[in-house]
Amino acid sequence: MYCNQDEERRDLFQDIVLQLWRAYESFKGESKISTWMYRVALNTAISGFRKQKRKPEQSRLSDRAYEVPIVLPDPDMEEKRTFLYKAIDQLSEVEKGIVMLHLEDHSYEEIAEIIGITPNYVGVKLNRIKQRLKKILQPHFV
Repeated sequence: MYCNQDEERRDLFQDIVLQLWRAYESFKGESKISTWMYRVALNTAISGFRKQKRKPEQSRLSDRAYEVPIVLPDPDMEEKRTFLYKAIDQLSEVEKGIVMLHLEDHSYEEIAEIIGITPNYVGVKLNRIKQRLKKILQPHFV
């Protein structure tokens, strides 16, 4: 979600691995290792995105960035999924992170720990994000 091209994705992956390696000694075991890893990865992606945002935009996301290797029986589902990803792309970086974690079935507590907010605020943010996505998608599915 944070990279437009395959090369950028590979670079981000390398940055995340490097940051995980550097930060490993600071892991205190107060949370699950996966939660800590998600937090480091998300912070690395967001900080990289902010650095990149200062540079002029080079290109838009390719259609391949929206591909999900799932076979869907509904022929209209591909179009709906494309609209959903385009709508998600209009969210802020933190909102994208919350949506991504929610779609990966993380609990509010896990999302809160990764993002650095309270579980209640995760619920508030998700409700606001859902309302925003409904407004964005409404013209396409009336």
